[in-house]
Amino acid sequence: MPLRYNAAWNTAGTSIAEVRAAVRTLLAQAGHDPGHRPSQDAQLIVSELVTNALRHAPGPGGLALEVAPDAALLRVTVSDSSPRPPELRAHDAHRVGGHGLCLVAQLCDRWHTIARETGKQVVAHFHLRKPAD
Repeated sequence: MPLRYNAAWNTAGTSIAEVRAAVRTLLAQAGHDPGHRPSQDAQLIVSELVTNALRHAPGPGGLALEVAPDAALLRVTVSDSSPRPPELRAHDAHRVGGHGLCLVAQLCDRWHTIARETGKQVVAHFHLRKPAD
């Protein structure tokens, strides 16, 4: 069975540190060492997507994490109340901010947006290496 984690928020009080800790904990349960690169990259992906949802969407949101049964794939789904899809900006080393989605796109195997009646979901698929037995 896959391992799962779900969280929801209204408008305030969501801690990125808590979100990162949830990713570490879930991946550790799946056999991934929190100090290794796949876990660290997964934490970055999740924190960037949740930060974007908190920054750009008023109202409720949510996070769903799912680790595949073989522990080799993490699916991240971040829901928010904005119908506007995320915008992948061209690289500009002089710009302050606006680089998070570029990082997500570089680290993930694929990502996409699903329009919903009350906003959207951003879904990212991140291949983890199978943990050592």
